[in-house]
Amino acid sequence: MANKKTIVVKQIGSPIRRPAIQRETLKGLGLNKMHRTRELEDTPAIRGMVAKIPHLAVIVEERG
Repeated sequence: MANKKTIVVKQIGSPIRRPAIQRETLKGLGLNKMHRTRELEDTPAIRGMVAKIPHLAVIVEERG
């Protein structure tokens, strides 16, 4: 099995009073509560989702 690159994404902002598309993007990343982290596959789609909501989620670590 090949080692896949992953990134650790952390939620830093609340989705309260944010547009629905931003809330849905957080859900798509698997985040729903403040300061939670998720390890996700490093793909252009995931990086694009994080780039759309830099005020709500950040990449804290790159692995692999």
